Amino acid sequence: MIKIQQISKSKIESVDFDNLVFGKTFTDHMFICHYKESKWQPPEIKPYEPLTLDPSASVLHYGQAVFEGMKAFKDLQEKIWLFRPDENYKRINRSAHRLQIPEFPEKYFFEGIKQLLKLDEAWIKQGEGNSLYIRPFVFASQSTVQATASDEYIFMIICAPVSTYYSGGEINVLIAEQYSRAANGGVGFAKAAGNYAAQFYPTSEALKKGFQQIIWTDANKHEYLEEAGTMNIFFKINDSLITAPTNDRILDGVTRKSIIEIAKGNGIHVEERPIKVSEIIKAYENGNLQEIFGTGTAVVVLPISSFSYRGISYKTLGTNNTAITLKKQLVGIQYNQLKDSFNWTVKID
Repeated sequence: MIKIQQISKSKIESVDFDNLVFGKTFTDHMFICHYKESKWQPPEIKPYEPLTLDPSASVLHYGQAVFEGMKAFKDLQEKIWLFRPDENYKRINRSAHRLQIPEFPEKYFFEGIKQLLKLDEAWIKQGEGNSLYIRPFVFASQSTVQATASDEYIFMIICAPVSTYYSGGEINVLIAEQYSRAANGGVGFAKAAGNYAAQFYPTSEALKKGFQQIIWTDANKHEYLEEAGTMNIFFKINDSLITAPTNDRILDGVTRKSIIEIAKGNGIHVEERPIKVSEIIKAYENGNLQEIFGTGTAVVVLPISSFSYRGISYKTLGTNNTAITLKKQLVGIQYNQLKDSFNWTVKID
């Protein structure tokens, strides 16, 4: 049973939903649950408010924190839908396990989201591109600077109304030659907070040069293409769709695996295999590189119009037919506009 403390007055009237900045506006309530004395305590939902942490809280010193990103959608009949939430639940616990964080109970996770969505239903707006971004996260809260796994944790869920992530529709990317996102045996497959902090500096340098994202390469020789910023990445070559396989460096994206299944259902040949930078450039030079696009919870499917490597810019053909088709099908399922033959969606009653 979740203890619920509702707000006295909603702040929703002060929000301009036509001019949302991704991840900067939050709903009225939040979910919180503490781990103490070797067990998760009874959770509660309360008004969204700041936290009080001890300066020695372990997360501030050793970065023991993981998170998830998921969305709730509202269809034309005002029904609320989640998209493959079971995958997010499994992945946050995989991430937690890798960082020596206790796994979170399934009943608390799903009931917490359900109750939050019911309380803050008005924040979920209809229309393609509109959704409620759901951010479950857990961090070490023990007051200690000992370099050991914490004995105490806080698990939270907060929600933010969002619209289209990239308003431009397409992006230009830089292929990394020096920096890497993750290394073998590390935590690249986990949604660990530190993975994203390490991207900020090289990404800021790329932004100064006019690029929106970086395509990360392997840490050994920078030969193989892995992810694009916060997205998994796909290449269409000779009518085949190619993406890097998941491993201990690459995040097992929920949107990624969904796009793969939809593509296969459309009769598109899909290859999950290592792909070299040299192969992409050769395919471009031969006229066989048809499309590049990224996938992720925030962007869904995002065409990449050009990439740069070693000072040379390569512009893709620009048709983006596959990316557009796959996105329409995926979004149609998410908003309950198309039949969900995969049984991915979950209705919130």
